[in-house]
Amino acid sequence: MKKIKFADLRKTVYYLKRNGLKKTLGAVRERMDAAEQESYRWEPMSMAEREAQSRQAREEGFSVTFSIVTPTYRTPEKYLRELIESLRNQSYDRWELVLADATGDDSVKRTADSYGDDRIRYIKLGENGGIAGNTNSGLAAAQGDYIGLVDHDDVLTENALFEMASEIERGYREGGAPMLLYSDEDKCNGEMTEYYDPNRKEEFNLDLLLSNNYICHFLVMKRELIQSLGLRGQYEGAQDFDLVLRAAEKLGTVEDLCAGRIRHIPLVLYHWRCHSSSTAANPASKRYAYEAGRRALQEFVRGRQWKARAVDTEHLGFYRLEYEGDLFESRKDVGAVGGRILRNGRVAGGRMSAEGRIFYQGLPAAYSGYLHRAVLPQDAEALDLRNIRVAQPLWDIFSQAAGVAYRELPDKHIFDVSLLPAGTDVTKLSIRVSLALRKAGYRLLYLPEKSVEA
Repeated sequence: MKKIKFADLRKTVYYLKRNGLKKTLGAVRERMDAAEQESYRWEPMSMAEREAQSRQAREEGFSVTFSIVTPTYRTPEKYLRELIESLRNQSYDRWELVLADATGDDSVKRTADSYGDDRIRYIKLGENGGIAGNTNSGLAAAQGDYIGLVDHDDVLTENALFEMASEIERGYREGGAPMLLYSDEDKCNGEMTEYYDPNRKEEFNLDLLLSNNYICHFLVMKRELIQSLGLRGQYEGAQDFDLVLRAAEKLGTVEDLCAGRIRHIPLVLYHWRCHSSSTAANPASKRYAYEAGRRALQEFVRGRQWKARAVDTEHLGFYRLEYEGDLFESRKDVGAVGGRILRNGRVAGGRMSAEGRIFYQGLPAAYSGYLHRAVLPQDAEALDLRNIRVAQPLWDIFSQAAGVAYRELPDKHIFDVSLLPAGTDVTKLSIRVSLALRKAGYRLLYLPEKSVEA
């Protein structure tokens, strides 16, 4: 049986206060079911593996350089040393660490200087400008081709920079410089003796991002991009979310994604340390951060001129957009919306991959799924025709791909699937129609709250 962590108890109590006993019991039941299936173990690289990566980088001529920017403020020496040593142990050594320090004494400087490593650059700040202001000072001093942000109490895995460099070099070979890269991550306890809760992320998914900052750590951006954006102090606590939203606004077009300018590396490259004051372990410790995240999302919506309001969900730090009127009136980028297909109280259809894999298949309808993603709006490669609504200007595209005219059920405002000939392979047809809509340049939006029974 999985050991119960104190952080989980904190989260349960906080959830109970916000959402009541019934929903809390359901959430606990889901967590217990998930715990029975969880199996995660992180192992550090061997010396031989690190040397092999270093050799590969030299032989293939990797040249990209990284700046790791970390704002420090009264950072415990133990945490700072573990951060520095996680960099000095990297299998790829073309990096600098920029410490933007607002501590007020020389404790951080003494620790940094003790290594005698000129790749560690210490910057003494005249005043404490908060996380955003201090980070911006570090960004301004950074000299690497790409800049990564690391919190002062977290660490990178030994292969983090090699994997980033490898993906960047691959992008250059394919003809397009990646502008934003991110990896998977996990959590660790304060002593770094236990690793858990891996965050296995998706490829870039705009609407999932609008529900939650799933990108988070480890995030790397082209220096010119991140320096032009900077961090904004009015979103303190959610400054990274605000940063990613503004980067997505610049890079989230279909053309940019096809060019590989936003890239996901499906490896755990970052350990997020959990202790009593961190939001990872104690969500109530920084409630203001989640409020700032909602404001950052609302600012993104306002910039796109969407008629929508950002609101909290029952899961703290997760949001949804409430659209005024017809969603298609605001979201000209969306060609179709689709919902879940339920059978016997479980997910049997809805969002699909381009190959027809059903996301969240078999999950009880009342469960929120892995990291709550089963209940969050998200972009889809394919939507099930049994619960789809298409924007009117695209009805002809639908009809050409489906072989039947588009008509909606008047009471449900979804496609009337009874128009399809008997024996139609709905999965294959759903993929064909979805591909036609995406090729026309439109997003497919999955809204799991819109459910129909199979």
